[in-house]
Amino acid sequence: MTNELQPIEPQEAKEWYLENRRGELADATYRAHKYRLSPFIEWCNTEGGVTNMNDLSGRHFHRYKKWRREKGDCNKVTMATQLSTLKVFIAFCESIDAVRSGLSDYIDPPTMKNKEDVNDDYVDAETAQTIIEYQRKFNYSQREHVIFELLWHTGMRNGALRAIDLDDYDTEKRTLEVHHRPDEDTPLKNGKAGERVVSLKPNVNQIVADYIDHHRFSKVDEFGREPLLTTRQGRISKTSIRSNCYRTTRPCDYGLDCPHDREPEDCDAASSYHAASKCPSSHASHSLRKGAITHARRSDVPIEAVSERMDVSADVLKKHYDKRTKEQQMKNRRGYFDNI
Repeated sequence: MTNELQPIEPQEAKEWYLENRRGELADATYRAHKYRLSPFIEWCNTEGGVTNMNDLSGRHFHRYKKWRREKGDCNKVTMATQLSTLKVFIAFCESIDAVRSGLSDYIDPPTMKNKEDVNDDYVDAETAQTIIEYQRKFNYSQREHVIFELLWHTGMRNGALRAIDLDDYDTEKRTLEVHHRPDEDTPLKNGKAGERVVSLKPNVNQIVADYIDHHRFSKVDEFGREPLLTTRQGRISKTSIRSNCYRTTRPCDYGLDCPHDREPEDCDAASSYHAASKCPSSHASHSLRKGAITHARRSDVPIEAVSERMDVSADVLKKHYDKRTKEQQMKNRRGYFDNI
């Protein structure tokens, strides 16, 4: 093997790596590797100024980690999985004379402790998108898929999602009506003030329609109402929605390697239907709500619109749900003031 490095651009090196791994990785894992490497390639092309992999050094990885942290959309689990994949990628680059030998040793993913609270109690946009892509490919329009899509897209509470009936869904208008019906076992946390009409994106609307056509159990509750989300017993419970979320958000459930170095066959959280919450990386439905609200605010959606759609006051939103850094808040405000 030659010791002379061969010039190659970061994007091309990534394509070489993915092509090399295509035959040995499961489809979901292949897609996960492709997704995890995207931020590094983005950094090389923008902040890093790296146009030739030959130029990479240990200092570049230090700067890249700092950049990922400052963006504010990367929790410890995400950082660990992305850096682990980056380490494997750089090791591959060593084998094709794209970087100097031993460079992968400079990449040190965070060590994950078995019971460490790594999620800050909310689902970040990157993780949500990875789960959505996996669900759309491998679990399309099943109940768990619909629950995750609706909670992430609408930011509603699981009680509000549970309360929706078939008649509250309009496939033509792409809307869900949320009603307070305390006498029929579907109250809203904020009562009548929480009633609203929520719009759906076309692709989310289609997923809901396909769920109704192909996977929904046809059930009527004790009040003669037809719930949108059903189990074999009838209207889905809030506990069941929460459990669905725990299962869906386990990394091993959406094609990623375990960030906690567990083997699925030896892990209760992976093998037991009812123990998914024991996974340190799993999330309850409320974490999706926090993540959805944070994502909306980071995307510069006005606070009034977030408040009305997701049924949360501006004060409560700022105090409990908005996970943006001070710098992110400044960047979101900047556009409103630069031209006045």
